[in-house]
Amino acid sequence: MTVLTSLKQLHYLVALSEQLNFTRAAEACFITQSTLSAGVRELERVLGTQLVERNRQTVLMTPIGLEVAKRARAILAATQDLVEIAAGAGEPMTGLLRLGVIPTIAPFLLPHSVQLIRERYPALRLALREDLTASLLLRLEDGQLDFALIALPYETGNLLVEPLFDDDLWIVGRKDDLEVKAKKVDVTPSMSDRLLLLEEGHCLRDHALYACGPSMRRSSEGVEATSLLTLVQMVESGLGIGLVPEMAVRSGLTSSPSLVARPMVKPSPKRTIALVARRSTPRLTDLKALAEVVQRSNASGARVTKG
Repeated sequence: MTVLTSLKQLHYLVALSEQLNFTRAAEACFITQSTLSAGVRELERVLGTQLVERNRQTVLMTPIGLEVAKRARAILAATQDLVEIAAGAGEPMTGLLRLGVIPTIAPFLLPHSVQLIRERYPALRLALREDLTASLLLRLEDGQLDFALIALPYETGNLLVEPLFDDDLWIVGRKDDLEVKAKKVDVTPSMSDRLLLLEEGHCLRDHALYACGPSMRRSSEGVEATSLLTLVQMVESGLGIGLVPEMAVRSGLTSSPSLVARPMVKPSPKRTIALVARRSTPRLTDLKALAEVVQRSNASGARVTKG
């Protein structure tokens, strides 16, 4: 009979792979260092391979150790989902729901969405985390988040994806900029040379590059913004022009008297807002309910703007 590893041993290995220090890993697991060390050694014995390189100064994961730790995270996340299936059976949108949101969505969509959630689902406790897409998806896969609200296109691997709505990208520039004064704007080579970008890690940066095509060149100064607010302020200062999501325009981010925001010529560049979850999630009903809330929130924002 094959001897199976325990979930505790997998938890210990994951903690050690993250901390690369036995003392800190033990503290993260609320156990003694000797208990954690014994658990990892037993896991190595059961698997018949060395997972960790140890000496008095350093702790390193072996290549197979890294792979086992990666799979252990998925196993632990699926196990947590199994527990939540039993705990939340028949009670959708209750308890704690952990939602990750990217920075180019959170300030524009969350305020109204959270208000609707509180009105409709008073028994739900919402824990929010704002972060870049790559970090959110890692936390989702590790079981630290239930869902993530992101923008596509983005590589989501084997995660479950629920597209919600399209969000067009608008050009924003100064009112004295002749190239952005038309009712609808197309990006010319000269404009793409002046296009300001968000820094590496923001998916909107990739969306902007894709929108401008292969002729896109970085601005001559190489200036990059850390947030959409900073990007708009840079545009207002005359450093260039920017591509801004329509939801940000509707929220008033570009409402400065010195700025103008224009939609782009069809087919206009866009991103798709989507909720993502693990395929093993027990909260499919919650996913659908949250998707409906976010879609309604976005539609309400569009109506307010048009009105």
